[in-house]
Amino acid sequence: MNAQITAIATYAPERRVPNSYFEDIVETNDEWIVSRTGIKERRFAAEGETMFSMCVNAAKNLVKDNPALSLEGVDFIIVGTTTADQVMPSMASQIQNTLQIPNAGCIDIMAACAGFVYGLILAKGMVTAGTHKKVLVFGAECLSRFTDMTDRTSCILFGDAAGCAMVEPSVEPKILQTVTGTDGSYGKDLYLSQTSTTVNGEEIKRDGKIHQNGRVVFKWAIKTIAQNTAELLRKNNMTLEDLDWVILHSANLRIIEAVAAEINYPMEKMLTSIENFGNTSSASIPLAWDLAQKAGKIKKGQKILLLGFGGGLTFAGTIVIV
Repeated sequence: MNAQITAIATYAPERRVPNSYFEDIVETNDEWIVSRTGIKERRFAAEGETMFSMCVNAAKNLVKDNPALSLEGVDFIIVGTTTADQVMPSMASQIQNTLQIPNAGCIDIMAACAGFVYGLILAKGMVTAGTHKKVLVFGAECLSRFTDMTDRTSCILFGDAAGCAMVEPSVEPKILQTVTGTDGSYGKDLYLSQTSTTVNGEEIKRDGKIHQNGRVVFKWAIKTIAQNTAELLRKNNMTLEDLDWVILHSANLRIIEAVAAEINYPMEKMLTSIENFGNTSSASIPLAWDLAQKAGKIKKGQKILLLGFGGGLTFAGTIVIV
């Protein structure tokens, strides 16, 4: 038994937030933001809109965009998020109830910006083991509600969105070999705490806001992505030339450009969602996929390398065949 992604869809709130929005909040401007991040605008959830509701809308778009697909028979739901509306009940169980998917197993996983790819890896394991037939995987965040709007280096980055994918059995392997890893010594460099005041014995803020050491994360990301892109290719007996597209977590356009230069890969084959949606954490990879899909770039039979990275600091990657 093998596994494949049979459909992908996303949802983003209607509210567009241009860079000019931040000029009255912190000392910044459009030129400064674009030059350092590549972001032109992002989406913020409306009043009453939640991470859970965005997931439900993404699932509805999955069915609408793929008329041959049905949620009937889904037997497991995985939600990758760091910004759940509440700890318990899980977001996955709330989605299960709202979409009326009977008896599906449900879990939330917290792997920050790598959450969606971790979810795909778990779904692949369930399907290839023969224990499950249809697994719905979400990557979703409502980051605007956890953003420190007084921090000029981070408040400009984040946006809200949700993505989902259906993972089902296939004859041939379509979700290939994977890589995962974590270096918890960097925990204090990207965190969000509502209860603890320390990470690794070092003091942190307990304010329910995202805090990031941008320079440290930037440097770690480039090195980690380059090394694990090579490892993914080795494990799958491929070269860069075998890939049609690369989709990294859209944390910052400058990170993606630096990685492209480091691995000597054409920037035009790096699919992103950062420019008009900002850093949407676990939603950024499905969002980039969906945007490219709607633009007619992604075609059946193509090979795509996916690699997410974020708070932990942790990473997860795989190569998929469409």
